[in-house]
Amino acid sequence: MSSIRLSVIVVILLALVGCGGPRAVLGLPVASSSGAEPRAIVPIYVATNRARSNNLSLPYSAERSNTLNFAEIDVGIPQNHVAGRVEKSGRAPDPRRHFSARTYQPIAGREDFIRRLNAALAQKAPENREIFIFVHGYNNNFADSVFRNAQISYDFDVKSVSLHYAWPSGASVPLYVFDRDSALVGRRGLAETIEIAAETNAKRIILVGHSMGAYVVTEALRDLALRGRTSALKRLGGVVLAAPDIDVDVFLSQLDDIGDIPRPFTIIVSRRDRALGFSRRLAGGRPRVGSGSELAVLQAREIAVIDVSAVDGGTHSVFASSPTLMDVVNNDTLMRGLIRDDEPPAGQTMLADGASVIEGAASLIVFLPSRILGGITQAAASQ
Repeated sequence: MSSIRLSVIVVILLALVGCGGPRAVLGLPVASSSGAEPRAIVPIYVATNRARSNNLSLPYSAERSNTLNFAEIDVGIPQNHVAGRVEKSGRAPDPRRHFSARTYQPIAGREDFIRRLNAALAQKAPENREIFIFVHGYNNNFADSVFRNAQISYDFDVKSVSLHYAWPSGASVPLYVFDRDSALVGRRGLAETIEIAAETNAKRIILVGHSMGAYVVTEALRDLALRGRTSALKRLGGVVLAAPDIDVDVFLSQLDDIGDIPRPFTIIVSRRDRALGFSRRLAGGRPRVGSGSELAVLQAREIAVIDVSAVDGGTHSVFASSPTLMDVVNNDTLMRGLIRDDEPPAGQTMLADGASVIEGAASLIVFLPSRILGGITQAAASQ
C-alpha cells in the first residue's frame, strides 16, 4: 500500500471517529491532597468484556475477555463543564477542569452485581427505578466511553441507574477493522448484560447504542432471540440506536432474526453525518442505517426515526452534544408522548409526508412507525 493511500485512509478514519484532543484517563488513584472537588458525581455501573489490566487509570484494556467483568465507578463532572462536552485530559485530570473517576470498585461476580444494581434502584423514586444501558462506539478507550456515559447521564438528567457496557475497542484510529471484529465479540457480553438487568427489580430497561455500538446492540438482540431468551427481550422498555454504523441490508437481516422487536424502537439519523458518509465509502458505497436514506423501510418495520440533520450541525455525536435534544429530553411532556408508542408527541405538527416536527425544537423531525401513523390518519379522518 502506498504512503499516499495510507494517508488518505487515516484521514478518512479520523473524520469517521469525529473526535480530537487527548485520550482520556480515569485519574486514579485520586490525589488526597489536591483539595479540588468536581461539580457533581455520577455513579456508573460497568459490565465489560474488556480484559482487566493493572493500570488503575485504565483498569480495562483493549484485550478481549471471555467472561464479563463488573465494577462501579463514581465519575466527577468538572466545575467548568459545558453541556454536551466531555472535558478530558491525557494526564492526571484536574476535577475542576476535567472528567475524572473519584472511586473505582471492582465487583466480584454476577450475583453481587445484581445486588448492587438492586440497591441502587431501591434508592430511586418509584417512577425512576429503571436501568439505562449505554453502549459506546468506535475508537474509545475505557475512560473515553465511561466519561461519555456520565456526560449523557448528567446533561440529559437521566434519573435511572446508569449501566455502561464497554466492549473492547482498540481505541486507535487505524483499528477500524479490529473494532468491527470486537463489536461481534462483544455481542454475547451485552446479551448477558441485558439478561442481568432483566433479573433486577428494575421496572424498565432502556438500551442505547451509538455508532458501532449500535451494531453491538442489534447483534446482542439477535443473539438473545436466536437462543430463545425472549423473557430478557420482553423486559426492554425501549431501544435507541444513535447514528448506527450498520449496513442497511445487514440491519434488515438482523431484524428478521430478532422477530418481535422491543418497543418503542427508535433510530436517530442525520443526512449530514460525515462520519457515516466515510463509513459508507469504506464499505464500497453501501448505505448506513444512520444516514437516513431508508426512512420508509424503517417505518414499515415499526421503527420510529428521529431526523437530526438540521439540529445543531447534525454531526455524528449530536445525540450526546445537542442542546436542542437536551431541551426535548428534559421536557417530560414531550418525552412521555414520544416514547409511549401509542400516540404522537404533544406539541407536534404533522407533515404531509407523514413526518412531524416537534414545536420549539428547531427542525427536529420525527417519522413515526407506520402502525402508529395509520392510527393517526384514521383518527383524523373520523373528526
